[in-house]
Amino acid sequence: MKRISPLFFIALGIFGIINTELGVVGILPMVMEKYNVTAGLAGMLVSSFALIIALFGPWMTLLLSRLNRKTALTGILIIFAASNLMSVFAPNFYMLMALRMIPAFFHPVYFSIAFVLATELSVKEEAAKASAKVFLGVSMGMVLGIPLSSYIANQFSLGTSFLFSALVNVIACVGIGVMVPAMSAKEKISFGTQLAILRKPALWLNSGAACFIFAAMFSVYSYFAEYLGQRSDMSGKLISVMHVIFGISGVAGNWYAGKLLSHRMSKTVLLYPVALGICYLLLYYVETPLILISGIIIVWGAVHTSGLIVSQIWLTSEASEAPEFANSLYVSFSNLGVTMGAAIGGWFISRLGVGEVVWSGLLFVVLSLLCIVVKIMCFDLHAKPNVKSMVTEED
Repeated sequence: MKRISPLFFIALGIFGIINTELGVVGILPMVMEKYNVTAGLAGMLVSSFALIIALFGPWMTLLLSRLNRKTALTGILIIFAASNLMSVFAPNFYMLMALRMIPAFFHPVYFSIAFVLATELSVKEEAAKASAKVFLGVSMGMVLGIPLSSYIANQFSLGTSFLFSALVNVIACVGIGVMVPAMSAKEKISFGTQLAILRKPALWLNSGAACFIFAAMFSVYSYFAEYLGQRSDMSGKLISVMHVIFGISGVAGNWYAGKLLSHRMSKTVLLYPVALGICYLLLYYVETPLILISGIIIVWGAVHTSGLIVSQIWLTSEASEAPEFANSLYVSFSNLGVTMGAAIGGWFISRLGVGEVVWSGLLFVVLSLLCIVVKIMCFDLHAKPNVKSMVTEED
């Protein structure tokens, strides 16, 4: 019988961490009901988590970079498991938010170490494939974590969804503890060398595009359940089914976007905001019948999830000389986008109603498209990024 790879448990840990961060999106209506809070306030469970990652991600990664990597990974997973377990018994909304904010500081540290370990646990020729396997944990967490949490919460209870996240983190922690050897951090690129990439105007345009893409994605998706519940009068169980449909189509969309990026990166990135904007317009103007709404959700799921790999490759393509720092920037800017998106989406809902939240998404679609167009017009993209390291596994 083939032995389970340690990369499986590292990727499972990423899945558990992403599920802790974003799984709450699918259960916001239940949070609102239990704690008697508005949609905008409940959305802060997403935005506050992401804001901490955006502000502290690179610096926490640097601060803890000399720790034994195995110890760091298992310790972080224990923090996430404890946070989820205590969330089951949170007496009020603000305690629940506090319990989520603590592990957010360690989220980017796990990511940084995980991708470094993926290459160090493999022979040089297999490093790209190992990184792709770990990246699969990101995709699966963002694609399936939300519908899974929604389904579990609706089938059992809100607390059970938190217990599910805790269990995933514990299994990953035990697996890493058993399968991953103790490894100290090796000498890295100097801090000054990594910071030097920030002098690149093209990198800032790509970072802005990544930020606005995530804002466009999550200003609407953060209120997925609330939108379908009020706009289309769907029950909790039917919304859970829609989450699953959205997630399954998202896996396919992310895989196909990777293939397109490997051949026509600039065109794919340029067309991405356009495709997302069309999905939002269809969602806004089509209310019935159910089969048509389901079709729109399938397309939306595929396009939405494609934003993960589109934004990452677009940002890191301008910083190949400092890939680890570029990945930390991607984590920070993507989560800044989640923060902005969830906050502005909540503002649109509080002022205009949940049915108008798609316009917040369209606002960020336009901003991301502007960054991409300026980048393409002002900088000659002759160099092709090493896309294979991102998408080899999915090909």
